[in-house]
Amino acid sequence: MTTLLFERSLPRFAAARVVSTFGSGRGAGVGPLRLVEREAPPLPASEGWVHVEPVLSGICGSDLATLDGRSSRYFEEIVSFPFVPGHEVVGILSADSAAADGSSLPAGSRVVLQPVLGCAARGISPLCAACSFGHVGNCGQLAFGHLRPGLQTGFCADTGGGWSTAGLVAHASQLFAVPDGLGDADAVTVEPVACAVHAVLGAGMRDGDVVAVLGAGTLGLTVIAALTHLAAAGHCPTPAAVLVGAKHAHQQRLSRQFGATEALAPGQLPRAVRRHSQSLSFGGASGMTATLSGGADVVLDCVGSAESIAQSLAMVRPRGTVALVGMPGKVTVDLAPLWHREVRMAGAYAYGVESVPAAEAGAKRGAAKHKDVSTFDLAFEVVEAQKTGRLVSATYPLTRFEDAVAHAGAAGRRGAVKIAFDLRKGHAR
Repeated sequence: MTTLLFERSLPRFAAARVVSTFGSGRGAGVGPLRLVEREAPPLPASEGWVHVEPVLSGICGSDLATLDGRSSRYFEEIVSFPFVPGHEVVGILSADSAAADGSSLPAGSRVVLQPVLGCAARGISPLCAACSFGHVGNCGQLAFGHLRPGLQTGFCADTGGGWSTAGLVAHASQLFAVPDGLGDADAVTVEPVACAVHAVLGAGMRDGDVVAVLGAGTLGLTVIAALTHLAAAGHCPTPAAVLVGAKHAHQQRLSRQFGATEALAPGQLPRAVRRHSQSLSFGGASGMTATLSGGADVVLDCVGSAESIAQSLAMVRPRGTVALVGMPGKVTVDLAPLWHREVRMAGAYAYGVESVPAAEAGAKRGAAKHKDVSTFDLAFEVVEAQKTGRLVSATYPLTRFEDAVAHAGAAGRRGAVKIAFDLRKGHAR
């Protein structure tokens, strides 16, 4: 079976890093990724595992960082080689299985993969504190148990990944059934939408807040889609304005379609934030980013570069919140504004369970009632309501992986958003 395998090779890693300076994704052909013929990985010895045959598998920003040789060294101890990339997966079960919610899934069912390899998947008992509360994205035991290290499927040598026609192995705790009416393109966006849902609900927004979103690639657009739907459904507060910095015209158009109040070039975003927050602007000399006297209540940074983090800190109000949604890697940023303006900066990674308002009959007026809901259940809501499958701009067979990765790396410039591999029979070559 055809598989894309990522091996540990320092010379190829260095070559990819050099070539990627000419454009993200261009180094796939010279890097550690290669096309091989390989069978599906065996099922782990413990119970609850099943083979999954991928149908579509997306190319994520974290995949690009890895292929470009620019991923953070922080991940070295929670990745095992050689691994098959691909964690944004919609696939078909090869045998009967349970789902993450305990329901039964017959063989042939379509499923979406929750890729984090937490305690349940690793056969670790008792569960760590994070997993016991359902916060699998915060599992602290990603290098232990009966699997080799791997923060997610797609970065673990034992599980396989979505970039393979041979399939992968998944634990029942990772499986979510795809509704019959949901197409494959919509389904393959559920995982990135779940990341967006987690980021939105963790940002601490309040009714009437001014919210700024930096970046309108897959992450930024799914954050906007999630924020709009979750507010409309009563799952989170309703902001007064959602202001988006998007480089390209198609990103600005999609941002508005998903519910943004304004979508404009990144350089124009501070002006819009200043207007909506009724702030003043000062500084900006000597190449420094101008700072707003007030600013956005919440900034969701979906880029993760030194420039975007600096802009986030300059646009957020004192005691406001900056959520790092895009993976930042190793960056150099002046954190004086964080200290001086008492800004809260927090990462937003993966998913688990979310606390959302629960309307209960007979509840006392003004009493806050909440319930815990799976992030993926909320993500399915967003995907169905916002039709996020339209973000899938192109699909490729595995044999054209160099073209696919180059397209993903240049998606914005080429008028695209999400690029995916099509693993269906007749499409994989």
